[in-house]
Amino acid sequence: MYFESRIHAGQQLAAELIERYRYSNCAVVAVSDGGAIVGEQIATALHCVLTMLVIEDIDVPGESISFGSVSEGGAFTYNSQFSNGEIDEYTTEYRGYLEDQKREAFHRINHLLGEGGLIDHDMLRDHTIILVNDGFDNSVMIDAAIEFLKPIRIARLVIVAPVASSAAVDRLHVAADELHILDVKANYVNTNHYYDKNEIPSHEETIDKINKIVLNWR
Repeated sequence: MYFESRIHAGQQLAAELIERYRYSNCAVVAVSDGGAIVGEQIATALHCVLTMLVIEDIDVPGESISFGSVSEGGAFTYNSQFSNGEIDEYTTEYRGYLEDQKREAFHRINHLLGEGGLIDHDMLRDHTIILVNDGFDNSVMIDAAIEFLKPIRIARLVIVAPVASSAAVDRLHVAADELHILDVKANYVNTNHYYDKNEIPSHEETIDKINKIVLNWR
């Protein structure tokens, strides 16, 4: 399945969610700039707040594999697809590099968001959280999001995306109370590949827009 745009894909996902979640105690949390476009369509249809969890991946040098992610809370979460042996091997070989990358990623996030961060815990507490991305090629972002949400008491975790890899879906089934994926790919290319239009605002523009949405809900 291919989508005209992230707006179009978000509208399709909203149609699946609207009967159960419209006007309910829920919050839409995007985990990427593209996910914010998808999430905006869902939040508009459900008449609920849209916010964003800022996450940065750290890749293994010279490989198209992610070590894991740093979230705006400062926590680092390893890629759950690694075995304990692989984590030990990579962290031993790249310890200095990994620690440097963690610090740099957290510094970039703090510089972008300021001391207050973007997520307001009170807006999520006791809510159904609809965690949304424009595509999941692996579970790294979800692992980081789940770690971030652990100290927040939530009612239910719903994970949604227009497209995801089969490997990611295996992890999402375990993590979510409810899952809405429009298309599952055995051979995931890259997220942009599945959209005819790939106009995404800059990270700064997305953060600014989300902040304005959150302010309107306070």
